[in-house]
Amino acid sequence: MLASKLYCPTLRNDPVEADIVSHKYMLKAGMIRKNASGFYSFLPLARRSILKIEQIIREEMNKTGAQEIMMPIVQPAEIWQESGRWDVYGKEMFKLVDRHGKEHCLAPTHEELITTLVRNELRSYKQLPVNLYQIQNKYRDEIRPRFGLMRSREFVMKDAYSFDMDEEGLALTYQDMYNAYSRIFTRCGLQYSIVLADSGQIGGKYSHEFMALAQSGEAEVVSCTHCEYAADIEQAEPKTLTMDVEPMVELSKFATPHCSTIEELVKVAAVPIEKTIKAVAFDIDGVLALCMVRGDHDVNDVAVQRIVGGNDVTTASAELLKQHGLVPGYMSPIGANKTDESFVILVDPTVMQIYNGVAGANEEGYHYRYVTPQRDFTDVRVETIRFMTEQDQCPLCNAPIQRAHGIEVGQVFQLGTKYSEALQATFLDKTGKAKPFVMGCYGIGVTRTLAASIEQYHDENGIIWPVAIAPYEGVILPLNMKDESMVTIAQNLYVQLMVDNDEFVLDDRNERAGVKFKDADLIGYPIQVIVGKDAVQQGNIEIKIRRTGEKYVVPINEAASQVQNKLKELRQLHQ
Repeated sequence: MLASKLYCPTLRNDPVEADIVSHKYMLKAGMIRKNASGFYSFLPLARRSILKIEQIIREEMNKTGAQEIMMPIVQPAEIWQESGRWDVYGKEMFKLVDRHGKEHCLAPTHEELITTLVRNELRSYKQLPVNLYQIQNKYRDEIRPRFGLMRSREFVMKDAYSFDMDEEGLALTYQDMYNAYSRIFTRCGLQYSIVLADSGQIGGKYSHEFMALAQSGEAEVVSCTHCEYAADIEQAEPKTLTMDVEPMVELSKFATPHCSTIEELVKVAAVPIEKTIKAVAFDIDGVLALCMVRGDHDVNDVAVQRIVGGNDVTTASAELLKQHGLVPGYMSPIGANKTDESFVILVDPTVMQIYNGVAGANEEGYHYRYVTPQRDFTDVRVETIRFMTEQDQCPLCNAPIQRAHGIEVGQVFQLGTKYSEALQATFLDKTGKAKPFVMGCYGIGVTRTLAASIEQYHDENGIIWPVAIAPYEGVILPLNMKDESMVTIAQNLYVQLMVDNDEFVLDDRNERAGVKFKDADLIGYPIQVIVGKDAVQQGNIEIKIRRTGEKYVVPINEAASQVQNKLKELRQLHQ
């Protein structure tokens, strides 16, 4: 490819709308352009990288025996209503009505469609197992699209769906997908962690996420510093922390005006934060959930939703709190008006270990001292509802744990019979009895993988691509296009390197050397082949490795082979 012909509109200044590195560099390097909130056009460089990621995915999926298909993006409402997810999925689903008045959606995922597809085709255990996958666009109406491709309304995804006759078969397929995903992300060059995960809206009983580790990641991962334990922060279940037993003192109300936060309470009450009790209230489909955790802990709203059930979790309104005798900023179970099942009080086990602590009095400007929850909190459910912290120990080996940010690039689910039962998708087993398929589903965010790679591999000058997913493997930089000898050397080298593939760009633009170097670093070509005065005067060219900045001076007649050797070394870093 000639740079003069390449559609790559680079920017000289940082785009003001970019929140994170990948968004900034993809805009600046001319890879993507925003068309509307959450919608992007992929220009040639981005498209080439995406195709390479997709090819890696196809190769590894096909090795497992999975078969590629393509399903429609527009899906009828009936199948989602049949599964019960039409209303459950929420406002993130794009819904539309056709000219005949029939409701449809733009697919956020394809569990319903694939299940209704195979229920009429797979009839016998002899046809199982089957694993079908596709790579296509998905749509989710994010309330606040942000971070470029990380949280957009339209994105490219690989989704696979497996059908087995029993749990044992699903376990084998699941392990195949788990291993395939490990190979995929390794080949893409990502640094990733595999963690236990919550199944969320997809459902199922067992799931793992593949997290690309990056400070910009919205997800948090906890992992053990000693053993292999790792989990999404929402799934990690901390152990109960014990506290010293004390003689219980009688409750005492005291004034705490303008003291509605834990930080203010610690100062006013003159107690350690570990002795304070924090209250957070949620409205979950009309059920008020009052959640009590220690002052230095945070409520895990995902755990709360799992316990209470329901789909729509929001912060409880002042009106709802008032109905149950709760005063914002001063809430606790003490004095709450709990009359029916529409109000549930959840208390973390660590809170139940507190003696003579401090909690709200459900009265504006007042708290209680000497609160001992095992005595003073009545009609409550004791459930683990807090996030794990770095002060916790590993639930498996008791070693210290650590927290890190990550970007979810893939997730695998053991669905079981959730969808096959709901959609009446059955097969005949060896005895002739109809049984529901035992299903799994497996997703990879293709465009998110692209962005995650940039989050991990960049510097102040631009992108540093792993070779396997770089839009082009290298660029040839003749520094003076007016020097015919220099141009001829560059063109000859370009021809040699393009014999086996089209992985090189010849920067034939009439630009200053500084502009060419700047664009080469910004775009992130793994190798830069520099043809300058030394090429003409001494017969040497310079090879620069973008990843390390290392430079090698080699004779022109060895240049092509040396470039290929360096590329081979770079590829071996991610095999």
